[in-house]
Amino acid sequence: MIIRQIFLAKASFLLTILTAGLAQASEPVPWGTNFQPAASPVMEMIQDFHGILLVIQFGIIIFVLGLLGYIIMRFNAKSNPEPSKTTHHTGLEVLWTVVPILILVFVAVPSMRLLFFMDKTQQPDMTLKVVGHQWYWSYEYPDAGGLEFDSNMVPDDELKKGQRRLLEVDNRVVLPVDTNIRLILTSDDVIHSWAIPALGVKIDNVPGRINESWVRISRKGTYFGQCSELCGVNHGFMPVAIDAVSKADYAKWLVAAKVKHAKDGGNGGKTGKAPTKLAHMENTGR
Repeated sequence: MIIRQIFLAKASFLLTILTAGLAQASEPVPWGTNFQPAASPVMEMIQDFHGILLVIQFGIIIFVLGLLGYIIMRFNAKSNPEPSKTTHHTGLEVLWTVVPILILVFVAVPSMRLLFFMDKTQQPDMTLKVVGHQWYWSYEYPDAGGLEFDSNMVPDDELKKGQRRLLEVDNRVVLPVDTNIRLILTSDDVIHSWAIPALGVKIDNVPGRINESWVRISRKGTYFGQCSELCGVNHGFMPVAIDAVSKADYAKWLVAAKVKHAKDGGNGGKTGKAPTKLAHMENTGR
C-alpha cells in the first residue's frame, strides 16, 4: 500500500511538470517546460519554427546514437580482431559533407522568412516608444498627443490580493488587439531588453540608438514580461505588464490615461526616477 501511494504521488508530480508548460497562461508558471501560449503572429511562427528544429535535432540525435551503437557492436576488438586499414572513402566523405549542408539549407529558408517577418511592419497603425532606465520603464504614445508615463514594479509590501510578485507594475501598458503596433526602443543609461514571451518580442534597449520591431496582439488579456538584459543590481525588478483590450476600450483608456498622467506630475505622468522603495533595493540587496 505504501509503495502504491508513493508511486501515485510521483506519477501525479510528473504529470504536473509535463502539463504545467501547456497551461494557458501569459506569465511564467511553476515547472513550466514549454512556451507560453502564442498571442501574436510572430510568436506563432516562432513556435512553428521551433517544432521544425526539434524534429530535425531529434532525428540527428537518434541517427548518431544508432551509429555509435552499431560501431561499438560491429567494430569492437572481439567482433573485429583485424581492423580495416582504410583511411579514405570518397563516397562517404561526400555524403557526410553534403547532407549537413542540405539540412542547413532546409533550416535557413524558414529561419530567414521568420527573421524578415519579425523585423518591422510595413503598415503600422500606431507607435509605442519604450525607454529603459535603471530600473524602470517609460512609455510614450506619439500618436496619442504625446502621452507618457513611467512603469515601476509594485513592491512586495504593496501587493494587493491576486497580484503577481515581481511582475506587477503601477502603470500597465494598454494596447489594442488586432492592430499593427510599431515598437521603437531605446535606453536612458545602460542596455536593457524589453521582453514579452507570449508576444514573441525581445528587443534590446541600447542607449543612443533606436531599435525597431512590431507586434500584433491576437487576443485580449494580460501579458507579463521582464527585462532580459543584465542591466545592474536591480535587473530582476523591471517587469513588463501589458493589457490587451478591444479598440473601443483602448480609445476609452486613452481619454482617461491623459487625464490621470497629466495629474500625476504635470509632465505626462513621468517622474524621472524610480520610487524611493525601489531605489532602496539597490542598497539593501533585495
